[in-house]
Amino acid sequence: MSRFREREFAAAMETVSRRPSAVLLSIIGLLAGCGNEPEDPSAVDVQAALGGSDTSGYERAYAPRSFQFPQDHGPHPNFRNEWWYVTGNLIAENDRRFGYQLTLFRIAVSPNDPPTDSPWRTRQVYMGHFALTDVERGEHRAFERFARGAVGLAGARGQPFRVWLEDWELAGSGDATFPMSLRAQEEGIGLALTLENERNPVLQGDRGLSRKSGEPGNASYYYSYTRLPTFGRITLGNDILNVVGSSWLDREWSTSALGAEQTGWDWFALQLDDGRDLMFYRLRRRGGGTDRHSQGVLVGPDGTTRHLDHEDVLLEPLEFWTSPETGDRYPSAWRLTIPAESLVLRVTAVVDDQEMTLTVRYWEGAVDVEGDATGQGYLEMTRYESDIRSAGDPTRVRPGAKTTPATPPIVSAPPRINFQVKTSPQKRTPNITAMTGVRSMADEIMPTGYRVSRK
Repeated sequence: MSRFREREFAAAMETVSRRPSAVLLSIIGLLAGCGNEPEDPSAVDVQAALGGSDTSGYERAYAPRSFQFPQDHGPHPNFRNEWWYVTGNLIAENDRRFGYQLTLFRIAVSPNDPPTDSPWRTRQVYMGHFALTDVERGEHRAFERFARGAVGLAGARGQPFRVWLEDWELAGSGDATFPMSLRAQEEGIGLALTLENERNPVLQGDRGLSRKSGEPGNASYYYSYTRLPTFGRITLGNDILNVVGSSWLDREWSTSALGAEQTGWDWFALQLDDGRDLMFYRLRRRGGGTDRHSQGVLVGPDGTTRHLDHEDVLLEPLEFWTSPETGDRYPSAWRLTIPAESLVLRVTAVVDDQEMTLTVRYWEGAVDVEGDATGQGYLEMTRYESDIRSAGDPTRVRPGAKTTPATPPIVSAPPRINFQVKTSPQKRTPNITAMTGVRSMADEIMPTGYRVSRK
């Protein structure tokens, strides 16, 4: 590493707090350009990143607030964590189906502004995750970037709306947030999409305050655009495919969210063909139990909402998949039941291996919905290696294998309901209208940031 780069990075990172969390330590070490990977990147988990430590000096989410748009589409730098999270299902002219994710994270490494003697100084670090699932080929590719929020490398603003990390970006149209453009490209895989808006944002939880645990302040401000008609292009090497589909945008910011006994979550974002949208997140406790702060929302075709408490939704894993790379074991099919709505759904991964083996390891991918309603959506599951194995089936499973539990683990089984679905959900073409590999560390380490790809 050159002396020039060493001086620049040292200047930029002087503002790091004295006791950053594990994820921030990893990010800062990588951004420092030393070329050293953390000894165990998989140890950077969700609880470390979103737990309640190191909150002094930051704002916290204690009570509902009045949202102001378009300002709230932009950053909230006095909170520690924030993200702009877009997922979607797309289909090409030849009926070839894709799922995609682009998430841009802002992470504050100090509650205080740095000295102004260098434009490289910043207290904000940005992380990006970009992934594409090719359903026909059964492949999933994921990429990761880090950059400081300085000298134009990464940043966010509310009006005109733009969030970017180098050439990965979400941007509005002039002074309007929508239509929104989405751009990302890495290693010959690219997205160039336009997202249109049909509905007002859905304020999650209590008027946008999403409580994650019983401790005051362990909450986030959270709103969603649950159905965004989408069109554009996918680039795969020399091939350019025109695509249409539907996307989902989540906006969330907080300083601390998870409690000490919470390990992660299962987050469902489902777009049903009858026009309804369903979001539910199940917060998992150590040992596999469900936390009472789990919640969600059912959105009607006309935009009306029904809040879902943790007792309103029953979740039962039906099949499992074991990662050949990490050994983590994730549910690959679920039964989701909302008794009050007489709604029983089977939610199935369109490709089993949609694991994001990046600095923060988790499973995120496209799913099909069948049962009392059909549709498609996205599912996120965080760090399953300890929860699942301690909650029901300690038997070692061959990596890459699918298994079916002998007894329902994790959650109580729903009431006995006649339930039949098609046996080949991966073959289903979604109603658009109504990748295993070895972890590859730094493809390049540059003064601008750090990149990871998974093949």
